Amino acid sequence: MKLQQLLQIIILTGLVGVLGNNLAQAEEVFAKSEETKKIESSRKLAQSSPQVIKVTGVRLNQTDKGIEIILETTSARNLQVVNRSQGNDFIAEIPNAQLSVSEGNAFTVSKPIQGISEIEVINKDANTIQVKVTGETASPQVELFDNNTSLIFGLQPTAPTAQTPEKPAATPPSQESETPQKPTTSQREGDNNQPIELVVTATRTQQDIQKVPRSITVINRSELEQQTRLSRNLIEILGKSVPGLAPPTQSGSNFGLSLRGRNTLVLIDGVPQSTTRNAFRDLKTIDPSAIERVEVVRGPSAIYGDGATGGVINIITKRADTDRLSSKTEFGVNAALGELEEDSFGTNFQHTISVNEGKVDFTGNISFTNTGSYFDAEGDKIPSDPNAQGGFADARSINLFGKLGVNFDDYQRLQLTFNRFDEKQDTDIASDPTVNTIPGRQKARAIEGLSLDELPGNENTLLNLQYNHDNLLNSKVQAQVYYRNYLTRFFPFDGRAFASLGNEIIQSEVDSEKYGGRLQIETPLFDGEKAKLLWGADYFKEETSQIVSTFDGDVFDSSGGLVFSKNNERTWVPPLDLSSLGIFAQLNLNLGEKLVLNGGVRYENSDVSVEDFSTLANPDVNIEGGDLDFDATLFNAGAVYSITDNVSVFANFSQGFSLSDIGLSLRNAPPGFSVETLRPEPQKVDSYEIGVRGRWNKLQASLSAFYNESELGTTFTAPGTIIRAPERIYGLEAALDVKPSSSFALGGTLTLTGGEIDINNDGNYSALDGFRIPPLKLTAYVENETLPGWSNRLQALFSGNRDLFENNTSFGRRPVESYFVLDYISSIKLGAGTLQIGVENLLDNQYFPVVSQLQANDSSYSAARGRTLSVRYSVDW
Repeated sequence: MKLQQLLQIIILTGLVGVLGNNLAQAEEVFAKSEETKKIESSRKLAQSSPQVIKVTGVRLNQTDKGIEIILETTSARNLQVVNRSQGNDFIAEIPNAQLSVSEGNAFTVSKPIQGISEIEVINKDANTIQVKVTGETASPQVELFDNNTSLIFGLQPTAPTAQTPEKPAATPPSQESETPQKPTTSQREGDNNQPIELVVTATRTQQDIQKVPRSITVINRSELEQQTRLSRNLIEILGKSVPGLAPPTQSGSNFGLSLRGRNTLVLIDGVPQSTTRNAFRDLKTIDPSAIERVEVVRGPSAIYGDGATGGVINIITKRADTDRLSSKTEFGVNAALGELEEDSFGTNFQHTISVNEGKVDFTGNISFTNTGSYFDAEGDKIPSDPNAQGGFADARSINLFGKLGVNFDDYQRLQLTFNRFDEKQDTDIASDPTVNTIPGRQKARAIEGLSLDELPGNENTLLNLQYNHDNLLNSKVQAQVYYRNYLTRFFPFDGRAFASLGNEIIQSEVDSEKYGGRLQIETPLFDGEKAKLLWGADYFKEETSQIVSTFDGDVFDSSGGLVFSKNNERTWVPPLDLSSLGIFAQLNLNLGEKLVLNGGVRYENSDVSVEDFSTLANPDVNIEGGDLDFDATLFNAGAVYSITDNVSVFANFSQGFSLSDIGLSLRNAPPGFSVETLRPEPQKVDSYEIGVRGRWNKLQASLSAFYNESELGTTFTAPGTIIRAPERIYGLEAALDVKPSSSFALGGTLTLTGGEIDINNDGNYSALDGFRIPPLKLTAYVENETLPGWSNRLQALFSGNRDLFENNTSFGRRPVESYFVLDYISSIKLGAGTLQIGVENLLDNQYFPVVSQLQANDSSYSAARGRTLSVRYSVDW
């Protein structure tokens, strides 16, 4: 009853607000001119609808005639448009609609093509979107189109010598500013594939993706929500979507999910998620329901500092819509489709609320996920720690997210973001250690009865305060301070065969506390937007440690590997205090209409302080701590050249660096070792990349080739021994998207990577291990809107084989066999909401993920999930 009363109050309040708004506007009509009255009358007619239509994205796309403005909305055919021309301006007003995008709820682009000076899309008032296009010599000619996902303004610049047609394609003079126009479907079916996108990660400031000399993949909110119908694990979503990334691990760890053969730097709104003692849990720190989009920069980058030797994954969180109040609720269930085992059932609930009141806005999200057990295609339960890298089966997670923003004026905004992610694996499932004693390769076997006091899982708390001023002394300024508290706890590991692990059964956890700040200033140098300098500084301080619990081996053996009886707790990695300061400058030049150049430099200085400690191998030997200091200077340069309006090429040189995993070195320190003798020089990577991009009305394609090398690479063996040796990695990446009609789309990606290491530093290179270099990866999809409101998608992933090592039974060097997996995704409008269906591994193939095949022990050789069904229902209200 209370819920019903609350809903009635909300609805009543909304109706009163609408009526009050309409009455106030009615009073203004009598003071306006006759022509203006007609526009206002049309607007109010549309506004009488109780629901304001959201436009969730604005994109541009060049055509052979000019350029298109694409407004993304699921209700394009319900929008009404009032057009008029005024001097060189084309102005369209869309009543009963609101722009709700993450880039500040306004879209402005200067000189997108020759003949058009500016395009601006803004919220004119609380219920009206205004589209304004300024021509260089005259108002452009405009055609309107729509389909199920977009309202499209097709713009054709008016040439200086051309005669204006008597009836331009926009609005005939006799109808101008009088009657709301309903867009009609063009003879050219559908909108174009991948219009121009604005990204921030590659350059730290908003930039047209087509003008960035890097390979970038953007996964927007709709694509992310689509993929969560199969899995809520970002590791799997990105592995299936991003060229250059290794295939999904189907675990809770991104160990083995290399990007161009190296590690990635994971950010949340620019805040680093890494830890000094690398735990490879960076993508398990936030729920997808709190994410607006993910930008992936493929290839080394130093623009954010330490860690991005393979690239950058920037998770950008949601921001409030422009509606005064809006909400979305979703509930779902999932289960294995083999025999529908009861303990395979999982549930998910999430609710998002958005409030926008004048200059203050807020968005909040809460999600609960209850994950059941996983089963392979043969109907066998999969161990909860599938490949000794962490899992997420039998897990309970909660994510609390909030973002509060205040707009002081048109230029200044202060924003506070909070996110708390907590996931625990409350499971009684372990991996049977006896399979390691059976001759031949054996599939990991799940056994029930696990007794473990401290549950594996992840905890992440993030606070981020950001201030923006878009016109401070003619510069754009962004200042940011953040705090992060992080803990991850692993499954126990039987290390009795390793002296470096003290011949003990251990369970470790990594604790990290980090705070820092960023300041960046974008200053135009001359001639408007043709030359800009981005400069600033980053600072952070982190305290990290890793402790272990040890367990009674006799109890473990007598229980068959199920009971972990704790007998001691030790420090494995001593507390590390790391502070780092980086300063940078980046220059961007637009030389004419076809050539863009950029280049920059970054200097980083870091200090590490280590306390006295002892190792697991030598617990009675004290090792003296100390202080370390190291630095790095890195450069980058790139160029983009537009061969035609549809084809551009780019070339890029960039350097990235990462600090050596100091904690890993310390925990294996031999007697007589001292911190001062450690030489943790950063790994510096030189990367070279060339690529070509093509964009046409119904097709987008890209192809890039890269080569990167490092004189002091960083890899390690199973017990944690670090290898610092020269490395070189190379590969090809391609992507293709085709949209032959408004209801049909298909495409795919290719990732081919090779890599070698000179272990003895004698010029003789051998293949890098399989955790670093994945086999060939191919993805493909076909998508169809079968009926209005009902869409279906089939997507496939193929992972090839790789067998390059003579000693092929050791960690990371085992042969990898190919596999193929097909997924199905469907969405249908049903009642007030949307029903979403996902079937993972539709063909129920029995296969083993790459990271499982590379494990040395059979107890970690776990099969992938079999056919799994997910059903969800969501409502916007």
